[in-house]
Amino acid sequence: MPHSKSGSMAAIFTFMPSPIGLYSAFIQFRGNKQTSDRGSWHDRRMVALVKIAVQLLADALGFAILLFRLTMSVQAENLFLRRQLALFKERGIKPRRPDVATRVSLAFLARLFDWRDALLVVQPKTLIRWQRAGWRLFWRWKCRPGRPRIPIELRILIRSMARDNPLWGEERIASELLVKLGIQVSPRTIRKYMPKRPEGKPRGDQRWSTFLKNHAKAMVACDFFVAVTATFRLLYVFVVIEHGSRRLARIDVTAHPSAAWTLQQLRDVIGFDHAHRYLIHDRDRIFARHLDESIRALGLAVLKSPPRSPRANALCERVIGTIRRECLDWVIPISEAHLRLILKEWVTHYNRGRPHSALGPGVPDPPLGPMRIPKLESRHRLAAGALVLAKSVLGGLHHEYSLATTPAGA
Repeated sequence: MPHSKSGSMAAIFTFMPSPIGLYSAFIQFRGNKQTSDRGSWHDRRMVALVKIAVQLLADALGFAILLFRLTMSVQAENLFLRRQLALFKERGIKPRRPDVATRVSLAFLARLFDWRDALLVVQPKTLIRWQRAGWRLFWRWKCRPGRPRIPIELRILIRSMARDNPLWGEERIASELLVKLGIQVSPRTIRKYMPKRPEGKPRGDQRWSTFLKNHAKAMVACDFFVAVTATFRLLYVFVVIEHGSRRLARIDVTAHPSAAWTLQQLRDVIGFDHAHRYLIHDRDRIFARHLDESIRALGLAVLKSPPRSPRANALCERVIGTIRRECLDWVIPISEAHLRLILKEWVTHYNRGRPHSALGPGVPDPPLGPMRIPKLESRHRLAAGALVLAKSVLGGLHHEYSLATTPAGA
């Protein structure tokens, strides 16, 4: 059944978008186009620079090829091209606008001959303007303001010195370079290449590791860890370690830790005649306020590690990991007394028989008498008459080795 004219017009107006919809679609399309344009402007510029460089390289290659041709051949080709250009000039054909590469090539080639009679595409004053623009760019590059930058190796050295020595300023680094290395650099130049410190952080803030190394011999650290018995009973192990010697000064076990029990353990370690000045512990509630006050009364300063910062008490955390890996992961304690006996034997091995890499290597608690190690003639052979003795620790879990002399009649 055919549609009426009025019905057809109504259908057309129904499917036609409204002016507001067209305007919204246009705005959205324009916004998307601007966003894409902003994102790709850098790509377009790089493509244009690459094209200019390729065109200039092609012109230079063509000029180099012409240098190897005969003079008569080049003159004949020049006259041949002039005749063809004269035909284009008679017809009044307008050449396209020269691009950047063409401008650079023409400005450079015009310095090699009398170009006024050969110029056709632009006016002479235009070519002269191109030449002047090139000279301005050249002298702007050659006369850059400021001093030349110092070598990259010296910049890296300045940043390294400033990073490794936070107490130093530009004057001190300049003096170190001049007196020790013979390099003369202005303090203002050094300040330019020093790493920027965050705002609000005071200059000269020493690292926590530097503080620990400077006060290692006068510092002890403590912490708790848990152990589970064969009957699934939870026991708490208290550890105290000396930073300077890496010696385990105290290790004890309890099922019900308290501030009073912890304070008594620390008193047994510190005593009254001691060389310790600092005690490090975390912010556990067991280290109560009266515990810290009692420790301060003994002459020690209490250093609390920041929240959730196990690296601030790294030595204590590391020795706890060593106890687990070398002892408790291989034995199952039956009771509290059994766990205390196991840890006592392992602590003796740790302090007197286990080498520690940070000590040289060496043991934390060496014997009082000097250890006589015979001088070997070869790095891989024992001395004549030497005997290696092995002492079992924890039923053969570890062994301690020593040298002995073979009897003469053996």
